[in-house]
Amino acid sequence: MEQQQIEQLGDELYQAMSKREMVSPLTSRGFDISLDDAYHISLRMLQRRLDAGERVIGKKIGVTSKAVQNMLNVHQPDFGYLTDSMVYNSGEAVPISERLIQPRAEGEIAFILKKDLTGPGVTNADVLAATECVMPCFEIVDSRIQDWKIAIEDTVADNASCGLFVLGDQAISPRKVDLVTCGMVVEKNGQVISTGAGAAALGSPVNCVAWLANTLGRFGISLKAGEVILSGSLVPLEPVKAGDFMRVDIGGMGSASVRFI
Repeated sequence: MEQQQIEQLGDELYQAMSKREMVSPLTSRGFDISLDDAYHISLRMLQRRLDAGERVIGKKIGVTSKAVQNMLNVHQPDFGYLTDSMVYNSGEAVPISERLIQPRAEGEIAFILKKDLTGPGVTNADVLAATECVMPCFEIVDSRIQDWKIAIEDTVADNASCGLFVLGDQAISPRKVDLVTCGMVVEKNGQVISTGAGAAALGSPVNCVAWLANTLGRFGISLKAGEVILSGSLVPLEPVKAGDFMRVDIGGMGSASVRFI
């Protein structure tokens, strides 16, 4: 795509996010959008956020579990950026009417890095050595694309459909929990709605972080010490509305909760 088209679409997605409006799928408009084009659109959207005063504090992997891939009909992982305006602490209230358009919550494991990870060639052992701690989290995904009618290029361009994220109330060394077999239970308004395990995300959340480091390495981008890395959902996405309360518990790791208002 021409640079002017990339900037135009990135600006459109930024405005949609800012005004809480939906736009038609980019892939339905006759553009020949490649995956690389979509990532450059997302970078334009990110630059608009940085120009407005936000700063990058991490990155996310999306569409890692079969459950989510089947729900969205998107069958490969993607990635996006996390900024300081997107983070909430466990138990805080998230104002949907001010921040989100068509949100869905998903339970994940967050990695906090103590060393940089730069691909290609990053291994699972490298990921564990670079991780300060892991904790339960919710990612609140939120597509700016009308009615979630997304192809992979649409969600990539839209910062991997990232809205907000909620970090848990405990942090633990990644070597003190089995990240493959650890079980996840997600509750909504006091009822268990889904269960999962670490293996649901590409076989292990560690695989996801290694994939992200190696994929970003091809773009000359590193995962940085101090960053939060969201490693992908272990359960299906759950639509949420004002008044809902969500809680996720992960065996050996603690919990995270969030209220929507």
